[in-house]
Amino acid sequence: MKTKTILIKNSIIFTGGSSKKLLKGYDILIEDSKIKKIFKSASKNIKADKIINAEDKLIMPGFINVHMHFYSSFARGLNKINSSKDFVEVLNNLWWRLDKKLDYDAIYYSSMAALIQAIKKGTTTLIDHHASPFSIRGSLFEIEKAVRRCGLRACLCYEVSDRDGEKKALEGIKENYEFIKYSNEKNDNFIKSLFGLHASFTVSNKTLEIASDIGNSLNSGFHVHCAEAVSDQIDCQKKHKMRVVERFEKFSILGEKSILAHCVHINEKEKEILRRTQTQIAVNSQSNANNAVGISDIIGFSKKEILYGLGTDAMTVNMMEEIRAALWLCHLKNSNPSVGFPEVTKTLENNAKIASKYFEKIGEIKEGNFADIIIVDYIPTTPLKEDNFMGHLIFGISQSNIDTTIVNGNILMEKGKLNFIDEKEVARKSQETAKKIWNRF
Repeated sequence: MKTKTILIKNSIIFTGGSSKKLLKGYDILIEDSKIKKIFKSASKNIKADKIINAEDKLIMPGFINVHMHFYSSFARGLNKINSSKDFVEVLNNLWWRLDKKLDYDAIYYSSMAALIQAIKKGTTTLIDHHASPFSIRGSLFEIEKAVRRCGLRACLCYEVSDRDGEKKALEGIKENYEFIKYSNEKNDNFIKSLFGLHASFTVSNKTLEIASDIGNSLNSGFHVHCAEAVSDQIDCQKKHKMRVVERFEKFSILGEKSILAHCVHINEKEKEILRRTQTQIAVNSQSNANNAVGISDIIGFSKKEILYGLGTDAMTVNMMEEIRAALWLCHLKNSNPSVGFPEVTKTLENNAKIASKYFEKIGEIKEGNFADIIIVDYIPTTPLKEDNFMGHLIFGISQSNIDTTIVNGNILMEKGKLNFIDEKEVARKSQETAKKIWNRF
């Protein structure tokens, strides 16, 4: 699975990260897990165990997804559900029925399905948010098995909720506690953890207080849905006489390691709280459009200097697809096709900044960083420069195939073929497991 030295030759490199350089005609030497050297092609005579000719291809950092639900893989094609007129009905008719049916085989194979697709789409790091209320204990460890088998990086959490009763909420708290302790002690760069909470409207003050005390005692950030639909704000104001972000601040859920997913219906005061507390936002444009809940204010987040990134909420693992949708929806929200381009495309850089809160030396191609690299089939038909790279990404690169995916110096996929996973066998077992889950509906 692992080659000691890999030489990628004759490439165009987009470094990503904060540098965002475009290097034409360069080679990359990978030694063990890290990028050892980046140099002009033919300027050095270097031998390597593995040589990849990247002529007529583009090299980029692996994509990062800052909000994902692996278990949602088993919703694909599921038609035993009633129509829903709003977001709460979507939760009741689909997601809260599905997550109750998940057993440990389903947790593992739904994760495998998502992770294999991630490799194929060049997504190398994912921040996941899991729920399985009748298979809670050990669920994050089951996902970890899948992540490690696929060779990717993932930050995991269990979504604590009172919707299935206090006992289940306490089990979720314990699962987070045990997995955070475990990942902190293991301290490798593949598996990290956050303390998961579902959303304000399904978590009581008692549960929130316990979760806050434990999560903060572990120096863990929190991963929670926030104001995805306006109903979340209505519930919070009715029950607690405050808005969702205010409630999370009251219970010390916010902070530089915490991620609030969605934030579709937050106001200016709440944005200011997020800025002041350095809390991160995960925007999920396609999911919000699919659920008809609204469009996150990416331009507003940028103006407030909030660190916002891009997730997929399990709609896809293809970050190039997601960034395109985010741009179209930003245009729609602002009724202006000429706004939002720099704010939306900045999510690639921001996702690397968010991931750096948990993982070391990823998200940018530079010497000394871990070799999380993708090779894309892309021959530009118009001039490709640093100042127009994002235009190529949105309108050209996004339509191209991922040729090779490398994580930590391991070649997970080469020339479109997975190197160490029998995709057909995983798909067969996944289908069998999904069928059993669906039969329980």
